[in-house]
Amino acid sequence: MNGPADPPDEGYEEQRRGGPARIPGPRGAADDLDPRHAPEPLPEPPAVPGPPQPPRTHAVLKSLLGAWALAACSAEETQAVEDHLTECAQCAEEALRLRDAVGLLHPEDSLDLKPLLRSRVLEDCLGKRPARIPVPAWANPYDTETARLDALLRDFGDSEWQTPVRLKWFEEERRQSRRTTVAGVIGHLLTVDGLVATALGLDDPLGPEAPADATGRTEHYWSSAEQPITRQIREPWREQGHTLLRTVSFAGRGVGELSVDYGPFALPLGDAFLERAFECWVHAWDIAEAVDYPYDPPSGPHLNRMIDLAARLLPSALAHRRRAGLAAPARGLVAAGAPGRTLHLEIEGAGGGSWDIALDSPAAKPSPEHTVAQIALDGAEFCQLAAGHISPEEAAVGQHGDREAIRDVLFAAASLSRL
Repeated sequence: MNGPADPPDEGYEEQRRGGPARIPGPRGAADDLDPRHAPEPLPEPPAVPGPPQPPRTHAVLKSLLGAWALAACSAEETQAVEDHLTECAQCAEEALRLRDAVGLLHPEDSLDLKPLLRSRVLEDCLGKRPARIPVPAWANPYDTETARLDALLRDFGDSEWQTPVRLKWFEEERRQSRRTTVAGVIGHLLTVDGLVATALGLDDPLGPEAPADATGRTEHYWSSAEQPITRQIREPWREQGHTLLRTVSFAGRGVGELSVDYGPFALPLGDAFLERAFECWVHAWDIAEAVDYPYDPPSGPHLNRMIDLAARLLPSALAHRRRAGLAAPARGLVAAGAPGRTLHLEIEGAGGGSWDIALDSPAAKPSPEHTVAQIALDGAEFCQLAAGHISPEEAAVGQHGDREAIRDVLFAAASLSRL
């Protein structure tokens, strides 16, 4: 018996028409992603305009001037105030006064870091964190100056390492110069520091066949190194400096009795470290000048020790020039240790002091009673003279007494420099 006809199955009808059969199932969350099941969007209600805002009165706008000057107004309030300022001279004058006052309360600072911030931070950290095994006092200037130079080099790009640098020194009666790069300067410091390394029994960075004098070592390195010398030189230079400081720190007091042979002369180890600190600072100055970067002189105590070394070397330098016929002959030879003719050297500024220089023999004893001349120089200028960066004629010198003795001492100071 036939009952009422059932509604046709959708899947059957689709299959009968040649399409794929589909069994309808419960609607799920995945169907919401199907655009066929997306609900029709509801129409947005029409915007109902609010009542028009009444224009702000003069008194209200004037009360907003303080907030406007501090940039604390909303965009709508700012626009209203600035529109009002174009029409009201009294409020415009008041707004200018308020804006100037805000500028005094909140000065605009540059977002760039100050150039010497890194140096001050390093100096502060080194001063507050003493080492477990302290560096000898005579090696402290070398430790500080190599760290300062390394801080200057740290952020140099490849192009800055190839910046031309002109090294200057004084030889006999003339100024000399040599052009290299920032990387070449660090290579020069590496090779001369190697003389201190060999005196301590460490490996020579140039090998056993390297020349014995400082100038010859530098020329040998520059001619044999791969060209151009690159920023890769920084790591071996810095590591050698750390090794020198570790060695003298662990060696104890006896190490101070060693001497460093520079070829034409030798220095006790303590003076050699001081000399290397001086040269490191001078060449850091050369590099900073080449890249147009500010660079401060050493601290007062360290600068004083460097000037003291130069002053102690002046009698020997004067005697060497006299033997070469470049200085006036001695006027009164005396026995070793006896008082003789003296020049009084006064150094002003940070690191300054006074020194008495024996004129006729390194073995003579300087004596204030036998002073025949006096020289006064700024500390930085004396160091530039001793580094060969200025000639004796260019030095601004306060002088009194024997002009011949003054000239000989100034030229002897310049002769302390070398490549």
